[in-house]
Amino acid sequence: MKNVLITGGSRGIGRAMVELFSKKGYSVAFTYKRSDAEAEELVRGCGALAIKADSEYAADIERAVRTATEQMGSVDILINNAAVSSISLLCDISLEEWNRVMNTSITGTFLYTKCVLPQMIQKKWGRIINISSMWGITGASCEVHYSTAKAAVIGFTKALAKELGPSGITVNAIAPGVIRTEMNASLSEEDMRILAEETPVSRIGEPCEVAHAALFLASDESSFITGEIMNVSGGFIT
Repeated sequence: MKNVLITGGSRGIGRAMVELFSKKGYSVAFTYKRSDAEAEELVRGCGALAIKADSEYAADIERAVRTATEQMGSVDILINNAAVSSISLLCDISLEEWNRVMNTSITGTFLYTKCVLPQMIQKKWGRIINISSMWGITGASCEVHYSTAKAAVIGFTKALAKELGPSGITVNAIAPGVIRTEMNASLSEEDMRILAEETPVSRIGEPCEVAHAALFLASDESSFITGEIMNVSGGFIT
């Protein structure tokens, strides 16, 4: 079975992926920034390797990939999931906040990918799965920085897929819709109700549903799929 590294794996969608990949027999390592209790609980529950690392910093990323490689032998599948979000009008977004969102979502994706690529290229096999967002496709009011970062993830995915195809490495992205995670906890019950009503399947998505999409993209069954953006949005994006 293959080895997978999941960034931002202690909560939400990342946690669901850690649990599912572990259940399916993969060797799993995951990074987390500050959620020590959640990470320890996850390790006890599924035996995954927890690595404390901040996706804003190159040194942390290099150390995380090195640790995962040393412990598992290789990183065959990379899932770039780490991200931060905030809701602000553009005129209220500071340069510091802009950089925090960009560094975590797109620069972190770039650096993690760059770190694992040599071993994937050497093996002539690899899976890179980037977690974008439906807001990276449509844009979201009061989330210009988040939408921009997630749109950049999509461009990164499409370009890199063409570059790495000859090396036996596929690169795909998942664009989740509104998912029941802590990232959306700031939304009111009324906001969530309205978003559910706007979703054709008439409900909010669950983290495990995004995890199952990632599991498919990591499998041999998806070997002829690359450069694609898989919408897991309940029909919100078509």
